Amino acid sequence: MKELYDMIFKRKSFRRFNDTLTLSEEELQDINQEIKNLNPLVDDIEVKYKIVPREKTTSKRGEYCLLIYSEEKEHYLLNIGYMFEQLDLYLASKNIGVCWYGMGKVSEPEYNNLKYVIMLALGKGEDSQFRKDYKKSKRKETSDIWKGDLSLEIADFVKYAPSACNTQPWRVVCENNTLKIYRTTDVKSIMPKEKVPFYNSIDMGIFLYFLELTLSHNEFSFQKTLSPENDGSNLISIATYTLKAKKNRP
Repeated sequence: MKELYDMIFKRKSFRRFNDTLTLSEEELQDINQEIKNLNPLVDDIEVKYKIVPREKTTSKRGEYCLLIYSEEKEHYLLNIGYMFEQLDLYLASKNIGVCWYGMGKVSEPEYNNLKYVIMLALGKGEDSQFRKDYKKSKRKETSDIWKGDLSLEIADFVKYAPSACNTQPWRVVCENNTLKIYRTTDVKSIMPKEKVPFYNSIDMGIFLYFLELTLSHNEFSFQKTLSPENDGSNLISIATYTLKAKKNRP
């Protein structure tokens, strides 16, 4: 857990990969094994994946692409973001670069009767290519995304989650030891307008994992409730976290 938390400050979305570096068979096997260890957000959503050479997709980045397929059930996009951000952080610890590649196309839109959702572009990186000063990342002011009180060790760090075109759709209201998580629809993006809810829903799953990782690191325990899916407002409720006293506190 601590290793993944530390990767919040190292990971970055890779735009350029070093073509002279290649992933070994051992590294590919390790990726496959790590995927088996990912924790889902929702237990009963079936998810499959394939790792293929980049040339079998329209991606212009990476040596390989990890293609993610899912059963289309409530919260399936949140689930994808939540699960595979764990892999993103893990691979940063191994100096393997990752880019969530949203608009890429694949030759197999279905796999084992599951629909293609999104791909991760993967490639071997050098330590110097990863983030050295996370504060230089372009992120909104904490006050723009977070209302209410809570340790700045949480509010100031969770905002470094990646999002499609850096739209940062998350909004948090903290009151009475409760975190209410929302997705704002008031975003400006170069993405086609009709695609924004799809990719921002994946982003919210990524954010939920960052939030839980940061809460756990700061010894907060919590109960989580996902909200029913709803597209009818400017602020769409995603989840509620009821916080308990810090672990080990008398």
